[in-house]
Amino acid sequence: MKALPLFFLPLLLGFLYPTHPLELGKQEWVTATPEANKIITGADQVSAYLPYLKGKRIGMVVNQTSIIGNKPSVDSLVSLGVNIVSIFGPEHGFRGNASNGAKVDDAVDTKTGIPVVSLYGKNRKPTKEQLANIDLMVFDIQDVGCRFYTYINTLNHVMEACAENNKELMILDRPNPNGYIVDGPILEKHLYSGIGMHPIPITHGCTIAEFAQMINGEGWGGVAKTNPCKLKIVKVANYTHDMAYTLPILPSPNLNTQQSILLYPSTCWFEGTIISQGRGTYMPFTVLGAPALKGIYPFSFKPVSIKGMSETPLHQDTECYGLDLRNYDTNKLRKTKQLNLHWLMELYKAYPDKARFFDTSYSKQIGNFDYRSGNEALRKQIIAGVSEKEIRQSWEPGLSAYKQMRKKYLMYP
Repeated sequence: MKALPLFFLPLLLGFLYPTHPLELGKQEWVTATPEANKIITGADQVSAYLPYLKGKRIGMVVNQTSIIGNKPSVDSLVSLGVNIVSIFGPEHGFRGNASNGAKVDDAVDTKTGIPVVSLYGKNRKPTKEQLANIDLMVFDIQDVGCRFYTYINTLNHVMEACAENNKELMILDRPNPNGYIVDGPILEKHLYSGIGMHPIPITHGCTIAEFAQMINGEGWGGVAKTNPCKLKIVKVANYTHDMAYTLPILPSPNLNTQQSILLYPSTCWFEGTIISQGRGTYMPFTVLGAPALKGIYPFSFKPVSIKGMSETPLHQDTECYGLDLRNYDTNKLRKTKQLNLHWLMELYKAYPDKARFFDTSYSKQIGNFDYRSGNEALRKQIIAGVSEKEIRQSWEPGLSAYKQMRKKYLMYP
C-alpha cells in the first residue's frame, strides 16, 4: 500500500485496528476505537474501510459535503489508489452548485476524469447498465434530517437499485444536525411525491445510515423485505442524537448557514404558501415575509434572481415584510424537541387576504402546502384557527407509533 497523506496521520493514531464488525443479517456495522469525546464521521475513519475498498470497482454517491478531513472524499480515495469507476450525483449536483429542483445532466469530473451520473436528471435510480461495472457502491452525503430534503429519496433509489442488482452498499455515516427533533404529521400515502416518499414525520430523527436500516426493515420505496439491500455501515464515533453538530460543509445552496439548517424544518413548509422564505436572498430559510404584510411588520427584504441559488424566486424584485429569524435562539427548538408552529399560525393570522395564503395558483413558485405538511388537515386547521395544542394532538397516534418503530433502527443513543 502506498504511504498515506499526512492529513490521515491524526486519524490513524486515534484508532485501534483491525476493526470489529457486528453482523446483523445482510448488514454489517464497522466500528473503531476513536479519540475520546470527539465526533468523527464515518468518512473520516479511513483505515476502518480502506482495505475493504481496495481491489474493487467502486461507485460513489456523493456531493460537495462528502469530505475526508477538508478534502473531497473522491479525490482523497483516488489518491490512495481506490478504483472509483463512477460518481453518482444527487439534487444540486456532484459539486453542489445547481439550484433547487434544477435538472442536472450527466458529465465527466474535470479533476479526476471519472464519469458523473446524475440522479436528478433523466433518472433518479441507477440503472442496471450504470451498475454493471461496479462491485461496491459507497454512499456519503450529509443529510439534515427532514422529510422534504431529497437526499433520503436518493438513498432509497440507490438501495432499491443495489438490491435488484445484488450490489452491496457501504454507507459512511454522518451526524444529523436536527437529530434531536422527531416531530410533525406523518406523510399520508396519497401525498407521496418527489419531496416525500416515506410515511414519516417532517423531522425523522435518524442519521442517513439509520434511515437506510429503516428502509430495509420496513420495505419502503421498492426495497422488498424479502430482498433487502446489503449494507455495510461505518458508524459515526462519539455521537448521540442530542448532540449539537455544526456542518463543516454547507449541504445545498439555500442552506448556507448553520442557522438556516436548524430552522429549515420549521420554515420550509412556507414554500406551500404565499410567504417567501428568503429564496432570492443570501439568508434563505431565516427570513419570512410577503409584500402584503407591509405596515404590519417593520423588517423587510427583497428577493432577487441569484444564479445557483434561486433564479426566479417568489416575489422577485418586490419588497417583502415579515419576520427576521437570523438571531432566533435555536436552543428553544432543542429544548422543546418540536417544530415551531407559531410562525405559520402568526403569519396566516396577520396576512390580510387569507384566501390567497395557501392559493397555489398564485405563482409557479408556490408548491402545494399539503405535500410539505404531509396531510390535508394542517392547512384546514390553520384556516379554522385550531389551537397549537389541538393540532399537535391530531398528529397522534401516528407520531408516537413512528417513534416506537424508529427505536428498532437506531445505532446511537
